[in-house]
Amino acid sequence: MKRNAEFVRLAALLAAAVVLAAMLGCKSQVSGDVMAKVDGRNIFRSDVDKYYNNQVASAQQAPTGEQATILRLNILRQLIDDEMVMRRAEKLGLLATEEEVDRKLNEIKSPYTQQEFDKRLQEKKISLEDFKRDIRRSITVDKVMNKEVSSKITVTDQDINDYFKAHKSEFNLIEPQYHLAQVFVTPQPNPQVHNQNNKAQNEAEARKKIQMISNRLDSGDDFATLAMNYSEDPETSGNGGDLGTIPESSLRNTDPGTRDAVMKLKPGQYSSTIILSNPANKQVMGFRIVKLVSKEPAGQRDLSDPRVQQAIRSQLHDRREQLLKAAYYEVLRDSAKVDNYYAKTVLDSNGLTK
Repeated sequence: MKRNAEFVRLAALLAAAVVLAAMLGCKSQVSGDVMAKVDGRNIFRSDVDKYYNNQVASAQQAPTGEQATILRLNILRQLIDDEMVMRRAEKLGLLATEEEVDRKLNEIKSPYTQQEFDKRLQEKKISLEDFKRDIRRSITVDKVMNKEVSSKITVTDQDINDYFKAHKSEFNLIEPQYHLAQVFVTPQPNPQVHNQNNKAQNEAEARKKIQMISNRLDSGDDFATLAMNYSEDPETSGNGGDLGTIPESSLRNTDPGTRDAVMKLKPGQYSSTIILSNPANKQVMGFRIVKLVSKEPAGQRDLSDPRVQQAIRSQLHDRREQLLKAAYYEVLRDSAKVDNYYAKTVLDSNGLTK
């Protein structure tokens, strides 16, 4: 699950969206292929176009007009931010090494065959060199942020105690909670499923596919990896089939097959194949295998529970990290020389330049 998330996160670097960039520079400098500069380093139109095309390739309808311009501005802003961090990494001696890049690439590739991995790159319109470059950038950014921000965040026991006292009700579960994951296969063609293997086109293919998945689970294959590679639910497949935590009342209201199967499971176990049918005409709508990741009984959680302490610690750490990273980027922008020529042309074309 973590490995596929890394793939998605790195591929998403090709389509990152943030807010507008600093708007400096002269209109005459936009005539070439340079859309922006960061401390004299060029960001080329070809790079922005590549990332733009990657994002719109999976969209049902490509953006036009102002929407397309906003997307390009957002992509350019992310590239500017990344370049600022790369320059900082050079000064700190934290640029990712080739060994680090190759090791991360092998980790990401490990759940896939070479053919499956190549197919995913093609679907994302990413070359291997593009992907390695984004791995290098991702590792470098993580190293800088860890050294400059994350490693300096401290959450004390007093912080945890204070938070628990102020939010005690958050840890009182009024009913049992079920953390579930699924592998889902449908007999109908689905245009939203672009990158799943052996997409079932009819009921016979769907039955064959879910049986193959069931057999691989029985052979010891990882549930999350199979969900990432074969599940046809676009909302959950990228997260290893994770459905999140569901209260018992919601579970009671789901289809009887799923409800009865989950109630019989122990944490870590998965169900046999569940057939989902339309109650009106009994038509088969899909097949699912559900895993009970964990179950939490109802009742008040005490601060002495290590899970409560860890949940609070993680939440406080993440909040502070988000705040400090935002401030860190602002400081980098203040110290960097940024020329965003593309943003300037957008202002010029709308008559906003003085």
